[in-house]
Amino acid sequence: MSRKSKRIAVIILASLVVATGISVLFYKLIPEPPIGDVDYARLCLQQASKSKAQSYSKKSFKQAKADYDSAMKCWQKENEKFILFRDYSMVAKLAQKSAKEARNAMNNSQNLRKNMVVAVKDKIELLNGLILNVNELFNRVPLPQEVRDKISRGKLLLKEAQLYFERGEYLSAQDKIVLAEDMLMSSYNRTLDDLEEYFNSQPYWRKLVNSTIENSAKTNGNAIIIDKFARKLYIYQSGVKKLEFEAEFGKNWMGRKRLKGDKATPEGIYLVKTKIPQNKTKYYRALLLNYPNNDDVEMFRREKQQGKLPANAQIGGLIEIHGNGGKGTDWTDGCIALSDNDMLKVYNFIQVGTPVVIVGSLADFKSITENFKLRKHTERS
Repeated sequence: MSRKSKRIAVIILASLVVATGISVLFYKLIPEPPIGDVDYARLCLQQASKSKAQSYSKKSFKQAKADYDSAMKCWQKENEKFILFRDYSMVAKLAQKSAKEARNAMNNSQNLRKNMVVAVKDKIELLNGLILNVNELFNRVPLPQEVRDKISRGKLLLKEAQLYFERGEYLSAQDKIVLAEDMLMSSYNRTLDDLEEYFNSQPYWRKLVNSTIENSAKTNGNAIIIDKFARKLYIYQSGVKKLEFEAEFGKNWMGRKRLKGDKATPEGIYLVKTKIPQNKTKYYRALLLNYPNNDDVEMFRREKQQGKLPANAQIGGLIEIHGNGGKGTDWTDGCIALSDNDMLKVYNFIQVGTPVVIVGSLADFKSITENFKLRKHTERS
């Protein structure tokens, strides 16, 4: 090889070395995008989403998603610059922040769901227990239609809450539980309030009953005692209880009868006015009472005069103890209904002139609430 050729070869080789060095230096100067940080942030978001953090830890999940989106926009913006002028530090920072927030959202979501499972399950059991315990009370007391509607709606919401809970949709279950609890508890407490107010007359009822039993003992006579809350008709002879029967009353039995058509069973002391045989009544047999008595007439006159009753109101009458009962519900217009078999026994035992005492309850309110295991609920447990 000639000297000139060698010189050319050296120059070429040197040029290649320089070019390679420049290329290496160029590539070393090119910023590398934080692919690992971005991939990790995306993975954390996916895991947070699987744990339903978007529902149970909304704020943290939303922030993590916003940071991730900002990182991607920043990356795109940097890619639009000349390659050596790109700076991915903010992309990495946002991606790392997103991953941290997504992990927090996932942990919060998992903890909240665990706590919510326990809370919702306990509340469902509480309300189901309440319904089981007070169904007899709800069925026994004549409730206003608005209260009955709330109870029905509350029971429906509770069933919906159970379905959501079984599907693992705990937030929806909790929303239904809150509504169900409000409706059921408010209905329950209102019923107890109304019942407690009604039982304010219990000392007076007790006085009427004691007086009648004492008189039965003194005269060796018969007497009928009717307990509306217990749904019982008792026959006393010479001051001693001889017979006991299940009874049914007017649809609006809780309270004294005030006027015709109110479907209430009267309260007070009455007498058997007439015995009506089988062929004279559609109710098998009947004992007609002397309702209204003088007290009823005076109370009706006073309330009408005070404007507490409509001007065209009538006092009503034809209150009987009769058959065709045994339906298991209060259905009469104000009478006391017994099953036909029980009515036959009462009819044969009782004579015209027998005193009949009708009261709200022989037991006091405290005893009633203890027997039913009832208590006022003033706060959510």
